[in-house]
Amino acid sequence: MEGQDEVSAREQHFHSQVRESTICFLLFAILYIVSYFIIIRYKRKSDEQEDEDAVVNRISLFLSTFTLAVSAGAVLLLPFSIISNEILLAFPHNYYIQWLNGSLIHGLWNLASLFSNLCLFVLMPFAFFFLESEGFAGLKKGIRARILETLVMLLLLALLILGMVWVASALIDSDAASMESLYDLWEFYLPYLYSCISLMGCLLLLLCTPVGLSRMFTVMGQLLVKPAILEDLDEQIYMITLEEEALQRRLHDIPDYLSC
Repeated sequence: MEGQDEVSAREQHFHSQVRESTICFLLFAILYIVSYFIIIRYKRKSDEQEDEDAVVNRISLFLSTFTLAVSAGAVLLLPFSIISNEILLAFPHNYYIQWLNGSLIHGLWNLASLFSNLCLFVLMPFAFFFLESEGFAGLKKGIRARILETLVMLLLLALLILGMVWVASALIDSDAASMESLYDLWEFYLPYLYSCISLMGCLLLLLCTPVGLSRMFTVMGQLLVKPAILEDLDEQIYMITLEEEALQRRLHDIPDYLSC
């Protein structure tokens, strides 16, 4: 009996893992397709390019689409968690929605955190430098030369960011324990750097939101037609009266002009 219970527990764990992997793959596939159409919609149409540039553009497009899909998933994950929790509380005994469990939500959060760091520190810089690269002088032109230049640029960028964070940590907190914690790349350094970049993004959002809102209302005011019920009739009557008086003066001036 214990052996059968152990086998059934293993089977349930296996089926739950397969179900969660399938759901995650389907959700990411939907986000990737939507992100691809969004990028294609706003992507600038370029002229006919060489084979090498076309391959580079396709790789950069794939990386950008992947990054946009991960960003959309990270943004939508919080409302998805809240809605799934409310559905489970509303229908606790419904068999068809039991896949919205805590294990799936925790797995989605872990994947979002992992791929967010991957896109922020690897894929986005690689796509940018790879698109702008031409290969080192003296080497044979091609995809390999561009990849080599991109990897070198990424290494230099990583050393630059590491040095800046090290200097900032030394200036703010010169404790030996805090300096040694920077050696822990995965547990401390990447989350700390991710938090700093997120803080910069929030500050930029706070600075740009008022300007964007004012611009949005200005554009909407130009596009929308003012309703007739809100128009000032006295002002229109006054303008028509002025136009009528101007026309009458012109008509009176015509005979004088002809007599001369």
